[in-house]
Amino acid sequence: MRDLLAGGAGTAEPRRMRAAGGWAGAGEFPVPLVLWHGQYEGPVTLKDGRALSAGGAGPLLESLDASCAYGPGPGAWTVTGRLVQGRRVHSLTALLDGRALAAGGVPGRQAFPQPTLGHAELFEPGGGTWRATREMTEARNGHSATLLGDGRVLVAGGQRPRSRHDMLTLASAEIFDPVHETWEPTGAMTVARWHHVAVPLPGGRVLAVGGMVSTVRYGAGAALGLCEVYEPGSGTWEPTGSLRAARAVHQAVPLPDGSVLAIGGEPGRAADDARFHPYSLASTEVYDVATGVWRPGPPLPWGRSYHRAVATADGVLVFGGTESACLHTGFASTLLLRDGARHWEPVGPMATGRWAFGATVLGDGRVLAAGGVSRADAAAPRADESVPAGQAEVFTP
Repeated sequence: MRDLLAGGAGTAEPRRMRAAGGWAGAGEFPVPLVLWHGQYEGPVTLKDGRALSAGGAGPLLESLDASCAYGPGPGAWTVTGRLVQGRRVHSLTALLDGRALAAGGVPGRQAFPQPTLGHAELFEPGGGTWRATREMTEARNGHSATLLGDGRVLVAGGQRPRSRHDMLTLASAEIFDPVHETWEPTGAMTVARWHHVAVPLPGGRVLAVGGMVSTVRYGAGAALGLCEVYEPGSGTWEPTGSLRAARAVHQAVPLPDGSVLAIGGEPGRAADDARFHPYSLASTEVYDVATGVWRPGPPLPWGRSYHRAVATADGVLVFGGTESACLHTGFASTLLLRDGARHWEPVGPMATGRWAFGATVLGDGRVLAAGGVSRADAAAPRADESVPAGQAEVFTP
């Protein structure tokens, strides 16, 4: 990504373009599922190669206890044991020992303020069952969960009810030890945030990018540009360079050279000039890990929020999403930013436009997309379309 980091318009030597990949059906997804905070709600790829989905929002935003696994060999979904506690806006993390951790979230039906869980549970891949483990030190939803190099899980931020009328955004953080199944508080973030993205950095550090902070009643909040870095050795957070544009419901992925690419998202409700800016961001930014400075990256063709982005062997893949101004129709568009490129390359679109969905990179390098919202309903093609209702999709580079 040296050309990308350098910035500027410049001319680059033409690159020989490889054949673009495309999406194909990945079996019928067992339940209609929306993953509002899909960055951490799952699905996740387990050590045994399966993709595990657990919890999320069903019809009328009711929290689900359903759990299922996708086997990349036969390309089919298998229903597994149910969660001990139905949840959405939670975190789902694949552990190094083959298990998975589901933590926090919102139980039951849609309500405000959102009741919030401290409950956590573990998936045992051998029997395909869930069992409760120790509760977190603080109930939270909309938090980040990052697997550290030593196998522990860093959970940070989120929100919980503050009163009968509003939510409290959290700065607290804690660490789950899967060996002893314990939670221990660690240093609090310098800024309370939820709906943020946490990205592993070289050397085991973790970068928290953007997010939201609740500011008034009924959950309304402001997008954040402030970023910070967690040092696992000291258990502390340190401020680093701020984003050029505040953003939430965005994506951020690590690049091969150790930098981080932030993509799209929601800009917040007002800019410094006090004008209303309802539309999703098309801008991207690159974080220089050496200087802690964000620089402009290649802009998207148009803005998008609630999309997904993953790092692949060919570059950064961005797919799905919607426009924040209406939160209605899901995009089928898929874009690829190859290493060193200055522009996004369109590749094969998804069969179903979707937003607020889950995605994971499978062990063979393919990318799985499942669930979400399409045209303000659960993401499933209409009956007269060629892909069965509830169809998940997999992208092959």
